[in-house]
Amino acid sequence: MLHGIDVSAYQSSTYGTSGSSFVFIKATEGRSYVNSKLGAQTKHGRDAGLVVGFYHFLWPGNITAQAEYFVSHAPEKAGDILAVDWETTGEGTHASNAEKDQFIRKVKALRPHHRVILYANRHFWLNVDTTSYAGDGLWIADYVAAGHPRIKAKWRFHQYTDDPHDQNVANFADKAALREWARGA
Repeated sequence: MLHGIDVSAYQSSTYGTSGSSFVFIKATEGRSYVNSKLGAQTKHGRDAGLVVGFYHFLWPGNITAQAEYFVSHAPEKAGDILAVDWETTGEGTHASNAEKDQFIRKVKALRPHHRVILYANRHFWLNVDTTSYAGDGLWIADYVAAGHPRIKAKWRFHQYTDDPHDQNVANFADKAALREWARGA
């Protein structure tokens, strides 16, 4: 298992990279928010030699506009991974299954040479999702032992804790295998 983290504007631009193979950085949310530390956090991850991914926090509605907003702000480099964060919004709503699927497909159409994956917590995956569509892979959040999420679906990334920050493992033999997968879209 490979270890990595995910960060947003709440974390430092010089987050710890020791022992990590990858980082996911929040890029955008809805159609109006861009992570103020996006550039610095991206540079820090790249300088540390990490595989870098970016995620968009999805809101219901305006799916094409959200996908376009995300790809217009997420840095574009071969081998970067793109993800949609599908969960309950601050207003207690969430994008529908159709909207989640449409977003993944639209981002894939806009960035056809990039892996596009779905981030969802265990509750969403088991109780809200009805399509089981995760694009190029599933990033599951379930706060249990690293690498042992309580789902039957094949997963690529597992967020297993948020203490003291979001920590993840990736289901790849080594960093070279992760990098090869990320570039192979």
